Amino acid sequence: MLAGIGILLVILGTLQYRWSTQIKKVSEVRVAADLESLMIKWHLDFYGEFSNACVALQIGPDSGERDSWEDYLHRYAKWGTTANTTYLPDQLYTNRDLVREVYLWETSRRTEPRLLRLDAEKERIENAVVPSELQSLLAHLERNSSDLRTALRAWADGAPGEQAYGPADNLPSPSYSLRSNAETGWQFDEHVPALVHPIFHYTLHGAVDTKALSSADPVDWVVVVLNLETIQNRILPGLMRRYFSGPQGLEYKSAVIARGATTKVLYSSDPGFGTRIDSTSDAVMNIFGPTPATFKGYTSQTPPTPSVREVEDWRHFSSPVWFPVIRRTSSEGPWALVLQNRRGGFDAAVNQVWRSNLLTGGAVLLLLAASMVMVVVASQHAQKLANLQMDFVASVSHELRTPLAVILSAGENVRDGLPEGRKAFMEQGSVISEQANQLMELVDQVLRFASTSKGVLQRVSSAIQVTTLVDSALRNTSELLQKVGFRVETHVPSDLPRVLGDMAGLTQSLQNLMINAVKYSEHERWIRISAQTGIDQDGRPEVRVSVADHGTGIASAELTQIFQPFYRSPRAVAAQIRGTGLGLAIAKRNAEAFGGRLSVESEVGVGSVFTLHLPVTEEASASPSLAETKTRSNS
Repeated sequence: MLAGIGILLVILGTLQYRWSTQIKKVSEVRVAADLESLMIKWHLDFYGEFSNACVALQIGPDSGERDSWEDYLHRYAKWGTTANTTYLPDQLYTNRDLVREVYLWETSRRTEPRLLRLDAEKERIENAVVPSELQSLLAHLERNSSDLRTALRAWADGAPGEQAYGPADNLPSPSYSLRSNAETGWQFDEHVPALVHPIFHYTLHGAVDTKALSSADPVDWVVVVLNLETIQNRILPGLMRRYFSGPQGLEYKSAVIARGATTKVLYSSDPGFGTRIDSTSDAVMNIFGPTPATFKGYTSQTPPTPSVREVEDWRHFSSPVWFPVIRRTSSEGPWALVLQNRRGGFDAAVNQVWRSNLLTGGAVLLLLAASMVMVVVASQHAQKLANLQMDFVASVSHELRTPLAVILSAGENVRDGLPEGRKAFMEQGSVISEQANQLMELVDQVLRFASTSKGVLQRVSSAIQVTTLVDSALRNTSELLQKVGFRVETHVPSDLPRVLGDMAGLTQSLQNLMINAVKYSEHERWIRISAQTGIDQDGRPEVRVSVADHGTGIASAELTQIFQPFYRSPRAVAAQIRGTGLGLAIAKRNAEAFGGRLSVESEVGVGSVFTLHLPVTEEASASPSLAETKTRSNS
């Protein structure tokens, strides 16, 4: 049975480990999906902040073919005056301070290009000197202003990895098609930062539109320069609090960085976080979509398989494409959102839950194993008890058979008239009476045990004089002691305090101890009965009544079993010593009925000392003499 239980527990443990591992994987997917969803929502709000300025300028699918510079000026000025004054849905992301300047870069002129600045406050257009921070960007735009198709792919000019692509309408990713969509048209320079869009200027053809513009004509540019400080100090902190905060504040360390040859931290919720990306980062998202190098090596003739997406798992993924990003050198890298859980990282949190599940399952298995072991142990104890009861039945049957046989024999002698004379009849009657008394005593002992086991025995509490208790026990066993020739010594002071208990029960307990001393003594037929005061385990006064003998003694391994009902020492059974195994159990229960106990000290070949620890009455414990005894005992 134990082997079967062990195999079952091993199988359950293995299954539980596999289930926990599967739950861990599912938890990873769920937590990852939740985190990725939050990051995408964050990304949409961030996109809303940027795109509102683009929408305000209203550059349509015709790339401004019918718009003049004044049209852009009036739209920009109107957007600035309505910003932050209404709470309509279309004004949700209207943050005027996000835009620092709006320029018109005239690259379609046959002479030198000209930079115009839109002044929203004075509503005028003025010539501007090219700022140093825009020189590289404007030169890049001028180089890609020969026609609309080239301008819409200005982001691809010099971008690493772009040479591997075929025609724009055959790019390998659907999101990449946005980069050549004339309806979108906006491109982003992360270095400035700035948003740019190619436009036509119909006034180049005179006041009268005599020639329709085509995509082969050169273009000009709208350049919207963004306020980096606004992004860093207001927009990013607000979005982080909106999506990654809990009751205790930010649940994630967060940063927005510009990746490249040297990582530049644009925003960080914690000093030093984001300076490098390593395995401790829970998730990294390219904010403006995948980089061209992600699909490097794939052409229109060899579209990528879904396994290409595995390059960018949920820990390092890209958002949907907003604006194609202009990267003029290979050292420039994309903007990225970096997150790390404050409670030890994503893996640590998932592993902690996994370990908690394993420990819980292991604890349940251990409880199950302990329960099964307890069932096995209990069944063994039950079997052992059944064996003891069978031994008890056999012993009682033997005890009953002997006096019954003697009584039967004496009765047959009387029936047959064998006794002759009065003396012979008296002897036979004495035999019958003696054996009948033994039968009565045996039956009474069994009944007393049954009564104490069920708790139905009526006990009368009284104050008992110890000398009276000892005298009663000696009187009841005097005939037996004289018959076997035992010498009894008593050391019982007359001034001992009264004890609390049942007189009949305590007398029976003391008698059982004396009878056991008679049974298990071999050559030296000696018993000593002594009594003294003491202090019990709880510090209360008690009287200790001891019965000592020089018998065979009890092995230390048996001392914890001799008070169990029906138990008899194997040596006693082998020596055919009469008994039922109930005497010590009854004596122990009688002592414990009123707060006492029964103890034993024994050594094999030397003898045994059984002691009844009996509580004294309240009146006795309050007397001065007992207080002095208590003081002496403590000292």
